[in-house]
Amino acid sequence: MLAERWHMDGMPAGARTNGDGPAPGSGVSRQLWDDDRGEVARNLLSSGVRCFAASGFHATTTRDITSAVGLSPGALYVHFRSKEHVLFEIIRTGHRRSLDVLGDDPADDASEHLRSLVRRFVAWHAHHHVVARVCQYELAALSPAHYEEIRELRRRSTATFQDAVTRGVAERSFADVDVHRVVRAILSLGVDLVRWYRSDGPDSPEQLGEFYADLALGMVTGARSSRSCPSVGGGGST
Repeated sequence: MLAERWHMDGMPAGARTNGDGPAPGSGVSRQLWDDDRGEVARNLLSSGVRCFAASGFHATTTRDITSAVGLSPGALYVHFRSKEHVLFEIIRTGHRRSLDVLGDDPADDASEHLRSLVRRFVAWHAHHHVVARVCQYELAALSPAHYEEIRELRRRSTATFQDAVTRGVAERSFADVDVHRVVRAILSLGVDLVRWYRSDGPDSPEQLGEFYADLALGMVTGARSSRSCPSVGGGGST
């Protein structure tokens, strides 16, 4: 399915070092992590985010992660089975939190419901762009079992947007758009911002969310049906 593929294979590794990446000391909200985790485990996860964002999973060592919080390399294994397990917990938490923010209480109006979803999705990714970068860049480093668990979370996010667009089409609030194509475009917009967003930039997360919400609404109301769009270059990936 097209929409299910929103950056499923991660972003190009070269994008990590384009000059706009987060510095190793970039802040990571400790509120992201589950409350039942101890302080040391939360600190290790936050350190993992910073290290993976700065250097990538494969170039990061367990010593890098632990030394940043004043621990020996062996301390990591008290809380996590492996470096890959640290990555998995980061990516799973990021995906769960971005899914949670979508909620499950649709607005009465289909247009406002879609705008609200996009606004929240985009604002979350901007607020947590360092974690979200790791969630996108490092997917390929996960084990097959962990990768499949993340795929399921992504399918649920995709389904939330698909349901919103399908509803608007059915209610004739939206044009007769190709739901899969439109949802893929909306999700790609929301996710791609983690590649370039900076907290000290001109747009706050909320401003960006409003802007992208307007763009998304334009996709479903302001253009001719995407079903009639010709293929470009003989076809695309599926």
